[in-house]
Amino acid sequence: MGLISFAFTAQAEINLQGKFEQGALVRGHVPAGSTVKLNGEDIGITAKGEFAIGFEREAKAEQMLEVVYPSGLTELKPLKIATKEYKIDRVTGISKKIMKPNPAAQERAAKDAKQTRAARNTFSEQTAFMQDFIWPVTGRISGVYGSQRVYNGKPGNPHYGVDVARPTGTVVVSPADGVITLAEPDMFYSGGTVIIDHGYGINSTFLHLSKIYAKVGDVVKQGQELAEIGATGRVTGPHLDWRLNWYQMRLDPVTVVPPMKEVLAAEKAAQ
Repeated sequence: MGLISFAFTAQAEINLQGKFEQGALVRGHVPAGSTVKLNGEDIGITAKGEFAIGFEREAKAEQMLEVVYPSGLTELKPLKIATKEYKIDRVTGISKKIMKPNPAAQERAAKDAKQTRAARNTFSEQTAFMQDFIWPVTGRISGVYGSQRVYNGKPGNPHYGVDVARPTGTVVVSPADGVITLAEPDMFYSGGTVIIDHGYGINSTFLHLSKIYAKVGDVVKQGQELAEIGATGRVTGPHLDWRLNWYQMRLDPVTVVPPMKEVLAAEKAAQ
């Protein structure tokens, strides 16, 4: 399909960077003073014309980006979103205690979830979301975005992060600039948890930490030490679970960083 425009004179220009697939974060730029909508919903845009959009785990294949330029020109840009197949594991023999925690634990988990939702819902005019992100820690990827387990025949929640297996005490750094909006040492499911706001609804979450250096309100820079890997919360071993969100939409962090194999190869070559 071609674009549909309504104007006599204007310079149409949409620059989009990222993967057009389920789970992806895409950053964009349009002329300053433009407005942007995705599927009819207004998108926050910086004074320079920068913005971010995301496509959830089960995002529809056909979506529409609408840009109204300062001149009045309207451009409709159809987006084709590639579907993905996710890893599904079936596990049997799980005890009822694990499948359904006691009422006190459920109440605690609900309180934690409310707190994290509020932190993820932060809007700020930071533009760090436009940076080239780096891995907060490097190592073996032990868990991938979108995977799901079926426990005793009942589907569990999909995994919404990327897991990097490293020993307890391994330092975690900030993947981009931002502000700490949550720093909790002991949440029921996620254990030590940190959330960083990168601006315009984009935020990073780090789970299962054994030690947290930062506190709420801290301004952090890319590469700054934040915390240490652990095995806190409901896990079977030490690792970092890094999650990327656009407000409440869970996205795949690997869509904003170089492939781990390339990063590890570069580290080895530099030794």
